[in-house]
Amino acid sequence: MTLAILIVGALLLVVLGTVLVIGTAHRLDRLHIRTDAARAGLSAALGRRAAVARVSGLGVRTLADEAEHASTEGRADAEDRLTAALDELDPRGLPEEVAGELADAQIRVVFACRVYNDAVRDTRALRARLLVRVLHLAGTAPLPRYFVITEPAIDTPQARFDEAAAEFSPDRRTGRRRTDRGR
Repeated sequence: MTLAILIVGALLLVVLGTVLVIGTAHRLDRLHIRTDAARAGLSAALGRRAAVARVSGLGVRTLADEAEHASTEGRADAEDRLTAALDELDPRGLPEEVAGELADAQIRVVFACRVYNDAVRDTRALRARLLVRVLHLAGTAPLPRYFVITEPAIDTPQARFDEAAAEFSPDRRTGRRRTDRGR
């Protein structure tokens, strides 16, 4: 009877271990798919911003072309240069429709970058686990890399409201308003 209990216990451990490994491998696969989808979304958002920047016609056409045609390694630097140039533009000098499209494209780039970097963070965290490394569950998939760019200065009514609200909201640590710090 004790031999039967040991055999059943060992089989239960094997089944539980197999379920754990299969579940982890499936989660890792889903995270890689999520990262690829987020990368496609980021690429689309960056491409849209480059297209809108080209339409604005304010001397950023060459920077937009460089950013759009840059290699994978140099894309972040090219996008940073484009962001800096777009931040220097005065949106009041643009037609209202183009200025709105540019602000929308900038916002979409920020969101897409955050979504992509969140997916990369989650994928890398799972790949760092001992079980994944020991059993080589990631296979030959390359380790995803973060896409770090300078976030553009976005001037929208909501951004101005958020900035004003942050200025007058109390600091969680001290309970004082942020404008009271110098007093």
